[in-house]
Amino acid sequence: MKNWRNTVISPDASVRDAIAAIQKGELQVCLVVDGDGRLTGTITDGDVRRGLLKGLDLQAPVESVMNTSPNVGKEGTSREELLRQMTAGEFKQIPLLDENKRLVGLAHINDLVSPSERLENWVVLMAGGLGSRLQPLTEDKPKPLLSVGDKPILETILESFVEQNFRRFYISVNYKAQVIKNHFGEGGKWNAEIRYLEEETRLGTAGALDLIPERPELPLLVMNGDLLTRVNFQDLLDYHRDQKAQATMCVREYDFQVPFGVVEIEDHKIQGIDEKPVHRFFVNAGIYVLEPGLIDLIPKGEYFDMTDLFARALEKGCETQAFPIHEYWLDVGRIDDLDRANHDYQNDFDK
Repeated sequence: MKNWRNTVISPDASVRDAIAAIQKGELQVCLVVDGDGRLTGTITDGDVRRGLLKGLDLQAPVESVMNTSPNVGKEGTSREELLRQMTAGEFKQIPLLDENKRLVGLAHINDLVSPSERLENWVVLMAGGLGSRLQPLTEDKPKPLLSVGDKPILETILESFVEQNFRRFYISVNYKAQVIKNHFGEGGKWNAEIRYLEEETRLGTAGALDLIPERPELPLLVMNGDLLTRVNFQDLLDYHRDQKAQATMCVREYDFQVPFGVVEIEDHKIQGIDEKPVHRFFVNAGIYVLEPGLIDLIPKGEYFDMTDLFARALEKGCETQAFPIHEYWLDVGRIDDLDRANHDYQNDFDK
């Protein structure tokens, strides 16, 4: 049982503090408690990410994302009643209060039922790219097998999923496919099941999904094979489910500074000058959750990227959601990125 006290923060804390408490407590929630020990609100991982999508600054006060009327239970409430409340409300945690409304505990679903030791969702790792921007390093080996720290990038990705109880993997391969297959085999070294989607011609970041031989029953997690990240994939799955999405894309905030003064003009007259303004966007982070039915939208045997699939899903009226990433994330696409990844590896992955 994890210590719920690690999740407690004060009302004057920032959103950044809330993120730290959620990660430290490992209970997908932080509890906002005043000086008298009374609960003033709760903040879940989903609350934070929805705030980020609205442009929220991490230094903003917690009240900007806090649920001030959370579902709570009384101290001494039976296990059966807590489970009933969680099932009815589709949530995983219930703060427990004493007769004076002071926080005395946190009931979590994993403490009430035995969590599954294995998640049955299939994970698809896209490893068929040419790695052209990393030449000459990719002349002899595919990009996903380039080493960061003491192991290949794709092995670090696989182990991140295995650590979070995912065990079923497809790896899409094309360029130097046999090298990848020789390295990972059938996955026994990682207590995993690995199958391969072999692209005779390059099919893009979504086209290979049409090669999956049997329709999965559960949502698919799909990730590019050249990424390093500390995203909690269970949180991603939960977000996808809670938003009732058919397709969820992880996104990351990207800042672009115009290197010149931008001149605002109306009717040939200067209205103002903005010196080197910074524009912020959300960009595709290369990690997705897809309902199995979306595979039907992929044309057979054609090059088809994930952005094409999302565009088609939007045309069909499918519910598509964005999952903003605030965790460590790096696309190892260039030599400079590989150097940075090796620098970051010891602090973020070699633990």
